[in-house]
Amino acid sequence: MSHLHPYERIAVTISDDGLLMRPHDPDPHDSPSCVRVSWSRTPIVEQLPSDTEIPTADWSAVVVVYGIVGILDLFNASYLLVITARRPVGSLLEETHTIHGVKDVSAVPLVRDRARQALTSIAARTAALHRPSLEEVNLSSVEKSTRERHSHDLRTDFAEGESMQVVVPTSNSEQAQATPFPSSGTSTPASSESVTFPNRLSSWTRLAGRDSVTSVEGPSGVFNPAAVNAENEETVDTVLPVKLSGSKEEQHAELEDRVVRECIREYTKGCMFFSYRCDLTRSLQHKREQSLKCAKQDNLLTMLNALPQGRRTDRPECKTNPSTEPYAMLPLWRRVDRQFWWNEYLSRPFINSNLHSYVLPIVQGYFQIANFHLPANPQNPDDGSISPVDYIIASRRSRHRAGLRYQRRGVDDEAFVANFVETETIIRVQRDSISNVFSFVQIRGSIPLFWKQFGYSLKPPPVLAPERTPEQNMDAMKRHFHNTTSVYGPHMIVNLAEQKGKEGTLCGAYKAYVNQLNRSNVSYCEFDFHHETRGLKYDKLSSLVDRLERTFESQGYFWVSDGKLLSEQKGVFRVNCIDCLDRTNVIQSALARHVLGVQLGALGLLIPTQAGKSELDTVFNNVWANNGDAISRAYAGTSALKGDFTRTGKRDIGGLLNDGVNSLTRLYSATFSDWFCQAVIDFMLGHRTLSVFTEFLLKLRSTDPGELMRLSRIRAEAIATSVSLLLEEGETLFSGWTVFSPEALNVKLSERFEEKVLLLSARALYIVSYDYVLDRVKLHTRVPLEMIVRVVKGAYIVSSLEEASRDPIQNAGFLVSWLSVDQNSSQKVTSPYMHNSTQPPASEARRTPSVSRRLSSALINKFSNTSKSRAASTQPPRSCIDGDTFAAFKVLPIDPTRVEGEFTTTYGELTDDLTGATTCKEVVDLMVDAIKRACCKFGTGLREDFVVEEDVVSLEDAKRATSMYARMEYSMKRLLWLGG
Repeated sequence: MSHLHPYERIAVTISDDGLLMRPHDPDPHDSPSCVRVSWSRTPIVEQLPSDTEIPTADWSAVVVVYGIVGILDLFNASYLLVITARRPVGSLLEETHTIHGVKDVSAVPLVRDRARQALTSIAARTAALHRPSLEEVNLSSVEKSTRERHSHDLRTDFAEGESMQVVVPTSNSEQAQATPFPSSGTSTPASSESVTFPNRLSSWTRLAGRDSVTSVEGPSGVFNPAAVNAENEETVDTVLPVKLSGSKEEQHAELEDRVVRECIREYTKGCMFFSYRCDLTRSLQHKREQSLKCAKQDNLLTMLNALPQGRRTDRPECKTNPSTEPYAMLPLWRRVDRQFWWNEYLSRPFINSNLHSYVLPIVQGYFQIANFHLPANPQNPDDGSISPVDYIIASRRSRHRAGLRYQRRGVDDEAFVANFVETETIIRVQRDSISNVFSFVQIRGSIPLFWKQFGYSLKPPPVLAPERTPEQNMDAMKRHFHNTTSVYGPHMIVNLAEQKGKEGTLCGAYKAYVNQLNRSNVSYCEFDFHHETRGLKYDKLSSLVDRLERTFESQGYFWVSDGKLLSEQKGVFRVNCIDCLDRTNVIQSALARHVLGVQLGALGLLIPTQAGKSELDTVFNNVWANNGDAISRAYAGTSALKGDFTRTGKRDIGGLLNDGVNSLTRLYSATFSDWFCQAVIDFMLGHRTLSVFTEFLLKLRSTDPGELMRLSRIRAEAIATSVSLLLEEGETLFSGWTVFSPEALNVKLSERFEEKVLLLSARALYIVSYDYVLDRVKLHTRVPLEMIVRVVKGAYIVSSLEEASRDPIQNAGFLVSWLSVDQNSSQKVTSPYMHNSTQPPASEARRTPSVSRRLSSALINKFSNTSKSRAASTQPPRSCIDGDTFAAFKVLPIDPTRVEGEFTTTYGELTDDLTGATTCKEVVDLMVDAIKRACCKFGTGLREDFVVEEDVVSLEDAKRATSMYARMEYSMKRLLWLGG
């Protein structure tokens, strides 16, 4: 039978064909085989037969790791992420159910020579860290400089008391050449954002001087080019940093290094946890429900005589063991709640190869096991008898709508909310030789409406998303509460945000939507935290607990005593503020403290009243303060605000000053570093492919994966609406596309670009300006196919600032030229279509905001790098002189690495007739070919020169159209956003 639990220690070594792994402490009853990960950009993970001999494998020189995070596939290579140090947390009710925190992670490139260097470096660093004195270590100069760099920049520590079992390779030449690949940035949970700004500046000479540009991104981007004189370019070159040299692969390598380091940083913030033998993703009550379900299934299989051989059926119905693992015969990864499994996407290669023992589910959140003592006889506390109490906190942060503070707010189209955290407090008390286990669960999550907040000030106002309708908000809230109430039972919403001021509008909308929802299992309570506690009057928090007394009684808690189930929790508090961090943690700790008193009181144990802080106070406050800090680091990059009150029970000036420093650090993170971090999070969770980094380099921000899916639906609806309104009865539609185009005709570069709908029918080509907000056609131009005289296809370079935007393969378009006739004749080729009779005439429409501008932040790239440029209306190419009117179209970006599946979202969705195209150039070829075939019916498409291959806008044209200001602006923003 295969090993059902992840291996606790895995030996890793090198062979000619790939990286080899096997358990370092194999089960004597098992004969484990070796696993090989091939050297490849897309590695193959396979299990080798146990009797396979690999001559090139040296098992005497191995590095032993504590688990595998997964495989990260990037531009030039793939990387195996391994846990090289762990932090023991304790045991969850059972001695074998140990919990560990991720302390150090290293990346091993799946390239033979680089992998050898990485493993050698890991071994050398580990051996040096465990020697008595670092001064006695005789390292080569390369290793010394490496050690110095890691001691200052990375500060990698390894687990105390758990020395990594390593056999260091003996080749001096290999050690001299070894250069380590990234390992974790820190072993402590403290934030380092406040010291990263100088580092960003120091590396700018390598990264930021690239001659790069922001590409036009359809509904999510607006391009504003300008024509400037050639001498301005020389001026810019003297002002901007030195340009990068080297091949595209070398440039990718720098970005790749940054991605790997950021991914490792996410796993070593101090908020990633794992266990080899128990499921950390489910609460005790949820596990019991799963166990009952498993028992019913086994009973049914027994009745049918179909129970698998070896399955236990001797579960005593009258006994309840709170530490029982349901479905224990399944591999650990198949038992977990996927909502809280953060490395599932990275583990896919091992999952697909059925290598269960190499799949280690990792949970983001916080786990801590503490203990204190209470007098066993409250009436006579001086008799010396005590009752030991274990106090455990388990916070599980959802990977749905995962991300950072100002990057992910509110709800998405799948009804998932940002910063959703399930927090369970577990108490184990020995009373009269009887074990009692209690559990109480609370949840937190962003306000389940479509809203946003721009982090460019210390306290920006939250605003409802203007592009979302009330019906959409109500539908998302209804589905969200349907999902959560089915898991946790009735909800008591505790809204801590300000009822007036900047947060008042959002809070008012939240209350109104909940009232309109009118569900009996969703109740609403508002408590303006800042108003109630102004003047440091935190004693008023007890008034909220008093108001919720009836809810405490109805919800109850989970309680198992001596194997008997005495009560279950029948509801949950859903606590939120705006961030769901600082205020939320204070109130959740107050609610947990009240429940703790009730639970201990049920056993006849009383919390002692004494001057000063008791042992219980110290333990409880520290546990909850640490929990708040961990959740805050995951979402905001700093420790929690108001942590002094949670930790000490008092609010003072020192805590206020510390909150001020953390607030400034959060402002810096939100303004600069979070943009790239969010792209890495989306990638490592499988929500985006490598195109997210191309998009980031172009726009210095990335699009929400949920927003990409919504845009795909909006585009499909726009095509369908345009067809129903514009095509005449009996007119056959060949194709419908969405393309990016200047707002006006006879222009290739303009201040006003918009995403247009392009319809190709058997009679005409329709160029449609569409209002995506109001879902209607603004105006359209109908071009009869017989009037089209020429089509030009080629590069459409609208920006020269970034390498990807200069690539003619991924920046392509076409230009259609036709003969127009007198506007007053019966054959109009440009006729504005007014869906609404109040629509202004065409001349006025050109002065109204374009589609992209009207879509605000939902469909616009508000981060236009050429916003200060002037319009550049260039002359049509020589091949269009036969027509007196033309329109230029740039196809939407296509993700060349898109993978259809559960984890990925296509950046540029393709219509059926374009399926199979992997580049913009291929899309253009298919579109132009379709237009040519349609025109052949009228004879025009039969001419040899009907299609001309020629740049629509060349790179030189784009450079001339980019102003000096635009280039300087982009370089400065890139320095701040991506530098370092």
